[in-house]
Amino acid sequence: FKAFRGKGVQARVDGRTVLVGQPAWLAENRIDTEPAKRQLESLRDQGKTAMLVAVEGTVAGLIAVADTLKPESAEAMADLRRLDLKVILLTGDHALTAKAIAAEVGVDDMVAEVRPEEKSHKIKELQAAGAMVGMVGDGINDAPALAQADVGMAIGTGTDVAIDTGDVILVSGNLKGIAKAIRISRATMKTIKQNLFGAFFYNAALIPVAAGILYPFDVFPSFLRQLHPILAAFAMAISSITVVTNSLRLSRIKTG
Repeated sequence: FKAFRGKGVQARVDGRTVLVGQPAWLAENRIDTEPAKRQLESLRDQGKTAMLVAVEGTVAGLIAVADTLKPESAEAMADLRRLDLKVILLTGDHALTAKAIAAEVGVDDMVAEVRPEEKSHKIKELQAAGAMVGMVGDGINDAPALAQADVGMAIGTGTDVAIDTGDVILVSGNLKGIAKAIRISRATMKTIKQNLFGAFFYNAALIPVAAGILYPFDVFPSFLRQLHPILAAFAMAISSITVVTNSLRLSRIKTG
């Protein structure tokens, strides 16, 4: 037995050479795939990935496999588009199969017939063009792309290697979790920026007061001209309470 990554497998069975894999790969091995052309196209139009079986250099059968779309797939893609994100389908399936799936779930673009290493190369191209790229995957073949992406999201029901590689794990396996994770991260970053601005502004305003910058000016009340330590401590406490309270608002964000 010998496996050819992204192409197919070859084995000796009862003394005969058997190949199972992509039609293009069998053609590379000088096997005539023309007799199965019509059946191949019919299966691909149905969104199925078709593989050929060849015995001793002659096509002997077909195997059709299809990923079962998650019920929430189309809704999850719509959620991502509402977040002004471009959704690209990267798949090793044939272009016709990928096109059928892409049309069903509603993605913006697709790249078909890519090997595992080519998925990461495509992400590098997007990054080189200035894009911030997030990758969602669940299989062994997705691991290189998950590692290359700015943010790798692994489906929690997928393979261990994908889970180990991902930055974010969607434990439930529900694709709607992608948009939820992005909404939470955006809200978190917004809150961090608000807290940083508030802290710097607060300290920039009150530290000079505590240092006595207003002391020479009689127009200001004495408690500001000579800031009492108790008032300074109270002001510091208010600063911390403001930051914590603002952060607690994250528990109220709507992710759905």
